[in-house]
Amino acid sequence: MPEPRRKKIDPRDCLRAKERWATFEVGVRSAGRAIGGGRGRGVERVGAIACATMLHLVRHADAGSRQAWTGDDFQRPLDTSGRAQARAIAEALKGRPVRRILSSPAARCVDTVEPLAEALRMSVTTTRELAEGASLSDALSLIDSLAAAEGDSVLCSHGDVIPGVVWRLARRGLEIPDSGKCKKASIWELHARHGAVFAAVYRHPRTFVAG
Repeated sequence: MPEPRRKKIDPRDCLRAKERWATFEVGVRSAGRAIGGGRGRGVERVGAIACATMLHLVRHADAGSRQAWTGDDFQRPLDTSGRAQARAIAEALKGRPVRRILSSPAARCVDTVEPLAEALRMSVTTTRELAEGASLSDALSLIDSLAAAEGDSVLCSHGDVIPGVVWRLARRGLEIPDSGKCKKASIWELHARHGAVFAAVYRHPRTFVAG
């Protein structure tokens, strides 16, 4: 059976709708150049990315030293720098059509997305699929389910889970030039259409965190 024809996306309409998020548009254009097979295809893919549902994979912000913390590591909080990073993440994402905010149960992850939840008057849902040491298969299953959901999703996790998920996506055939990057307070933006992730853009904290 032939594949049904899909409505062509006008990149200009999508980009105009997102003019307030200039940093995102720069990342989108970079991704379009990276994955476009030619000038025309690149522009078309940029339009697709700009109109896509997005999953924002946030690595938790700075939380001091694991070795220096004397309490339960599960309860280790953000430090002063981390709290500032969390506020910057909220500023960077609050303009997106976020429908859900999920987090590892660890305090440092919940604290990272709490300012965003407050800004959007939403709650943070904790899930073991994003916990440190979680099964990558379980984490990827969560990503797949959210790729088919309406609106954006924000997911806060750890330095083992996020690179693992990105690596798994690359093994599926997704071209991800920065797949090894995952600095604290960084964001991996996964772009999805028709229930599937088709592009990924890495946002270093310096692109939205002052200093």
